Amino acid sequence: MQVSKFWRELPQRYRLEGKKCVQCGKVCFPPRDICPVCNTNQMMRINLPKRGKIVTYTVMHTAPTSFEIYKPYIIALVQLEDGTYLTTQLTDCKPESVTLGMDVEAVVRKINEDGRDGIIYYSYKFRPVLNTNADKKKY
Repeated sequence: MQVSKFWRELPQRYRLEGKKCVQCGKVCFPPRDICPVCNTNQMMRINLPKRGKIVTYTVMHTAPTSFEIYKPYIIALVQLEDGTYLTTQLTDCKPESVTLGMDVEAVVRKINEDGRDGIIYYSYKFRPVLNTNADKKKY
């Protein structure tokens, strides 16, 4: 990955940042400069919710070279609490424990590195929410 692209993508990778259309309210992830609904360029940055539910998922048994250490790994379509959808890798769970509708939360994890002395890439992944009732009591 080019260094300039790496730095441009930091907000969406670390803060789970999207854009929301000022005119029609459409939320876009990954962020877009033009609204796909009303074609305006009046988009504002927003932080997306860190929790959601699994809509569908698949288990990857064959992986690209840089992801072989993770296999088998789970790729899921998650609907966030605000209705935004995103595709993500699940972590901290076994494939047989994943269920449709499972509550998940965003975490930052290492995803790759450019050799031993290169850039280490981190990004969001999602993991199961362990105890929803205990978490609600904290807030």
